[in-house]
Amino acid sequence: MSVMSPPRATAAPPPARVVEERPLRHPDASSRAMMTRRGWWLVLLNFLLPGSAQILAGNRRLGRLGLAATLLMWTVVILGGLCALLWQQVFITIATNWFALLAAQVLLIAYIVLWVVLTFDTLRLVRLVKTRPGARFGIAGLSVVLLVVSGGVAAYAANSAGVLRDTIGLVFGASGPPVPPSDGYYNILLLGADSGDGRDSMRFDSISVVSVNADTGAVTITGVPRDMPNVPFSEGPMRDRYPNGHQGHADPNCGWGSGINQLRTEVEVCQDGDALYPDARANGSAPAIEATKDAAEGVLGIEIPYYVFLDMHGFAALIDALGGVDITVEQRLPKGGGPSYQGQPAEEWAIGWIEAGPQHMDGDTAQWYARSRYTTSDFDRMKRQRQLQQAILEQFTPQTVLTRFQDVATAGAAIVQTDLPQSLLPYFVDLALKAKEQPVTTIELTPEGGIDEHEPDFAYIQELVRNALHPPSPSPSAD
Repeated sequence: MSVMSPPRATAAPPPARVVEERPLRHPDASSRAMMTRRGWWLVLLNFLLPGSAQILAGNRRLGRLGLAATLLMWTVVILGGLCALLWQQVFITIATNWFALLAAQVLLIAYIVLWVVLTFDTLRLVRLVKTRPGARFGIAGLSVVLLVVSGGVAAYAANSAGVLRDTIGLVFGASGPPVPPSDGYYNILLLGADSGDGRDSMRFDSISVVSVNADTGAVTITGVPRDMPNVPFSEGPMRDRYPNGHQGHADPNCGWGSGINQLRTEVEVCQDGDALYPDARANGSAPAIEATKDAAEGVLGIEIPYYVFLDMHGFAALIDALGGVDITVEQRLPKGGGPSYQGQPAEEWAIGWIEAGPQHMDGDTAQWYARSRYTTSDFDRMKRQRQLQQAILEQFTPQTVLTRFQDVATAGAAIVQTDLPQSLLPYFVDLALKAKEQPVTTIELTPEGGIDEHEPDFAYIQELVRNALHPPSPSPSAD
């Protein structure tokens, strides 16, 4: 005689009162209308406040984790916004700190992963098979779209933090100790050269000094002709070698004259640059750059502790990353490497033309604008380079940088070298924001500015620079 086992007990449905009061956690699964409304609400709640769907209808422990992470992220965002508005220097310091950027990237990636988990768990709680057939694809599709939108924003922020961290590491990876401002200014040697294919050596084609007022951020750019002869040096190994000014080198392989732009070839090829400047490379510089610094200091009579080098070979990429620049061209200029023989008209060798008038230039056009010289003088080219520098500064707006951040950072890291200390980066970013509110002053050491190109009066040049950086106070008028 077999003994029959008692029937297995089935879970009783929740009382009707519980279903009515808490339909999100205890829905009436037999009602497709209720399950559909519940599904829409859970998906929206997961988007608006990740973790709330689990608190109301699922695993409360997971929900509390999601809510805590969400509240933490919003707290960080709100505090960051307030800091950017009220304590800008502190915000910039944090936003340019390598470890802070790494921490932000890790937290954002972790939050993205958590959001994905919460979204799939929310879809599980929705129980799509219990919703109306027509709403199933809509609920699932909305959930995916909202995940892509919210996760995409967080992913972009995480990627931007990583790009900025890597860029800072590449550009400011080997900088020396910070130096206080000299007479109220940070003076930076700005060098431009082309390392492209076909160049047997890389001479500095563009030499200028950017003087930034340490309090106001006002910028003065002094252009130094690349062929300026017999330049004096500030105290150092090059002055010991050339006490009466740079006379050039007897060996033609070491340079083509006494011009300041020949120092790179001379110091790198014909002298032991590392013996002249033994600490240069350890501090993120190079012997030839330090020799050029000493020459610029001797010419202008100011202290120049830092340099920024722009590789013109990749210059076009930075212009394109910024969306181009606006330039008013004064005269028609040819593009191309120059004539094959003396007197050959530009119409025969030019590969294109930059027309006179207002132009919105892409990177390639801007690069030719800065290089073109065969139908104009080197001094005209200096003027155009300074004009282009100002146009680039104007284009570095917060809107441009944010919308094109990765392209700008990638291009900048590829073409910029500097010995500016990373510790001073927040301070210089703050000065750069102040500088955008003021006009840029330019000084061109050219015949047009009263400078003899063959026998420059360096005492007059130093007086010119001194008066530009420290304008004399107007004397009170006599009564």
